[in-house]
Amino acid sequence: MAVPQSVSAVFSAYASFATTMMLIRSLTNELLPAKFISLLSSIYVYFFGSLSSQTKFVIDESSGLSPNEVFQAADIYLRTIISPSTDILKVHKTARQQNITLSIYKDQEITDYFQNIRLQWKLVCSADSHDKKEKRHFELLFPKKFKDRVVDFYLPYVLRKAKEIKGENKTVRICSQDISGGDEESPFAWWGSVNLDHPSTFDTLAMDPELKQWIIDDLDRFVRRRDFYRKVGKAWKRGYLLYGPPGTGKSSLIAAMANYLKFDIYDLDLSSIDSNRDLMRNLLPTKNRSILVIEDIDCSVQIQNREIDRGYGRPNGKFTLSGMLNFIDGLWSSVGDERIIIFTTNHKEKLDPALLRAGRMDVHIHMSYCSPKGLKVLASKYLGEEATEHGVYGEIEELIGADMEVSPSEIAEELMKGEQLEAVLGGLLNFLKRKREEKMKEKKREGDGKIEEVVKEEELKEGESVN
Repeated sequence: MAVPQSVSAVFSAYASFATTMMLIRSLTNELLPAKFISLLSSIYVYFFGSLSSQTKFVIDESSGLSPNEVFQAADIYLRTIISPSTDILKVHKTARQQNITLSIYKDQEITDYFQNIRLQWKLVCSADSHDKKEKRHFELLFPKKFKDRVVDFYLPYVLRKAKEIKGENKTVRICSQDISGGDEESPFAWWGSVNLDHPSTFDTLAMDPELKQWIIDDLDRFVRRRDFYRKVGKAWKRGYLLYGPPGTGKSSLIAAMANYLKFDIYDLDLSSIDSNRDLMRNLLPTKNRSILVIEDIDCSVQIQNREIDRGYGRPNGKFTLSGMLNFIDGLWSSVGDERIIIFTTNHKEKLDPALLRAGRMDVHIHMSYCSPKGLKVLASKYLGEEATEHGVYGEIEELIGADMEVSPSEIAEELMKGEQLEAVLGGLLNFLKRKREEKMKEKKREGDGKIEEVVKEEELKEGESVN
């Protein structure tokens, strides 16, 4: 069977081309230096590349015992470069957010371009048989020849952009231990969080203006002194103890501090901590620029004293005061930066002195009963400036200034009971008068009780002398 002329011509051309390429290759190897040939090869790979020249970075959600800041930054940054062609997106919005937020969903890919480099991101999720929580990581694929540029320039750019985005759209969150997010075998515990929608600010706090300004100045000084803390060899943290009767505004002050600094709050429930190891598992994942809050430390859990810590009455491995102190100002205190630790208590006298010294609780703030200055803030906030000029207000102010033990929360509750200025102030005045009468009756009963005790003691003494 005769071969068609067109097919024969093709084979002839291919043979001629192959022969020519072999000749060129032979002449090139003989006439050109090896280094020059290597240079030509590098130029070819640079412009054309190949599938084998791709590098993949795996960015885990956690880095050892701490959250991975690169993962967190990528999660924020990628929301700003989502392509319309992305098939599946995660949609979320809280009641207080103005806009709907879109973010990358698992197994979805997003392409980014940086200095003419094509970078392919993918979110990968997997379940671990030893952990109830889904594990996540990003995969970043790009040409291998750009590895140094990606490490030195692109990833720092992502970190910087994420920080700018967080600063512009920062929503303070309150975090609590997530009991469904891990088990005892996990290296660290997981925290669930929701937006902190507490409206408390320093402007709305019913607190002495001088004390309020002092706290603001102290916070400002703390956040700008990173280099100072490093120079003197101290962990970049600050401890506050808020103490005083119930209802005096301790929780409101914490919310005001968080809203002012834009720091997330970690609300640690010590009653759920079983051991010092468990304490570390919960504290190590907390982020920088955050406030750790332990409320009612005097009654939330029975922290044993240091003698028992040493083994004189409590089994080894349990949660102890020494374990708490080690995280506050021991070696573990240096894990993380720019953190504030706040303890609250109604009974400061019940706390171990080891918790109270400087370096652990640096600032002690007494949250007292409502003062005339605090009353003015509350009245103006709830009723307007005209309330402080009303005739009844003067009587109320006198009662408050006469050592009246009434909390700001009690005053606020009375100010919310109506809308008519005169009626509300009249109700508050009557409330304070009743409270004063009750206090006087209580003192009278205490006085009568002491008199009875004295009489009984005298009678016993007389009986003993007769015998």
